[in-house]
Amino acid sequence: MKKAMILMYDGFEEIEATTIIDVLRRAGVSLDTVGITGIQVAGAHNIRMMLDKKFMDVNPDQYDALIIPGGHGTDNLTRSAKLMETISKMYNSNKLVAAICAAPSVLAKAGILDDKKATIYPGMERELPYPRDERVVKDENVITSQGPGTSMEFALAIVRALVGADVVVRLKEDMVL
Repeated sequence: MKKAMILMYDGFEEIEATTIIDVLRRAGVSLDTVGITGIQVAGAHNIRMMLDKKFMDVNPDQYDALIIPGGHGTDNLTRSAKLMETISKMYNSNKLVAAICAAPSVLAKAGILDDKKATIYPGMERELPYPRDERVVKDENVITSQGPGTSMEFALAIVRALVGADVVVRLKEDMVL
């Protein structure tokens, strides 16, 4: 079974996070919700969530994917040396690294987008070396997406990368997409 972590922080975009969590769990991916500063966070629209683990307590080697939703506060994520190191390590280990909305800027600051095509929330393209207009962009082991309205496509791209296209077909059928 594939194992992923979604990094959560105060100000996260709720639609993005909950869509990713729901879709990956429906797909049979073992997904941990991981808090950067603790196990309780409040989203950009004041939806509170209890999380599974604290980031300082996880071993990135045990995960196949790292996912970062966007929202207010993504700039704060770059202040965590452990997070920047984890992003680089997982990317260099050919594990999946995915970010949506403003969060691709975190991947860029970690240095993993230097030679990658990626997308980001419209208006933030200057944050990326090679921005694209597409709603979801996959370049090798990196997946990026634009924002709340692209959350389902983004989550399904992650499922496809982790467990295959046949699971995506089943999910689309089950969720009436």
